Amino acid sequence: MEPISAEPGTLACLTVLYHNEPASIVAMLEAFDHAARIGQESRSASDVTVALGDASPLPVFDDQMLKDVQERLTHISVQYTWFNENTGTSRGQNRLARETESDLVLLYNPDVLPDARALWRMMAILDDPNIGLVEAKQLPVEHPKDYAEGTGLVSWGSGAFSMVPRRVFEEVGGFDEDTFFLYCDDVDLSWRIREKGYEIVHQPAAVVFHDKSLTPSGGWVPTTAERYYSAEAALLLAHKWSRDDIVDKLTEAFAEAEDEERQRALAEFERRRDAGTLAPRRDPENRVGVFVRGNYAPHRYSL
Repeated sequence: MEPISAEPGTLACLTVLYHNEPASIVAMLEAFDHAARIGQESRSASDVTVALGDASPLPVFDDQMLKDVQERLTHISVQYTWFNENTGTSRGQNRLARETESDLVLLYNPDVLPDARALWRMMAILDDPNIGLVEAKQLPVEHPKDYAEGTGLVSWGSGAFSMVPRRVFEEVGGFDEDTFFLYCDDVDLSWRIREKGYEIVHQPAAVVFHDKSLTPSGGWVPTTAERYYSAEAALLLAHKWSRDDIVDKLTEAFAEAEDEERQRALAEFERRRDAGTLAPRRDPENRVGVFVRGNYAPHRYSL
């Protein structure tokens, strides 16, 4: 593996919009602009581009709005593409990756605001050519998956805010857009990166705010789409990573479920299986994929 140059790197930040409020996206862009100023002053980055792919039925921004926003931003450039289709996250971010040029790519959700130094603390981790992806610490709800003390090694990195060397992203072929529409595309990407011999790292010093509407108990209520696509992705991931035992358990549970979302997910999985369009199997000896009680890594707060 070739070492990454010590010269300031270029960064493309990729996110997919869907029915987002323009004001919230402007606030996100302003946070990135502030972060880019700090990065450029510290020579962590020479150029930062934020690429917005809009999968909404109607554009979130018009030309005048984009012009006004760009005039307020002094340290980043903004690329905006209205897809005119609902691409989901994986297909949308793959397209944005092809439409940008940079040393590094940041894969993130549009409702995430980075601390001004989060990007550069992640970039510093990627100076190690053995690391293929680094994720940030999310607040107010930190993801509970376990990571190794000292090294930060973790099973997978969250697509809510992860940074990848472009050469690694391209080496593994980006997201599996033919399999995953929403959910588990980041898990699958992480595991394919690990298959190539790279490591995945959690960087707790890189803090981002991931906007969530929490219940009094500290949880959140998923939408109908979130329930459906997470159920669908769970089946597709278990199949792809050669865990027939988990496919069988999920199939039985979904068949007996009373909610429509899991029944629809099972029907879609069976349709793909019957049509022969499921993803090719990987990791037959189960050396890479990690499945622990319905999760894809051991959790810090439970056995």
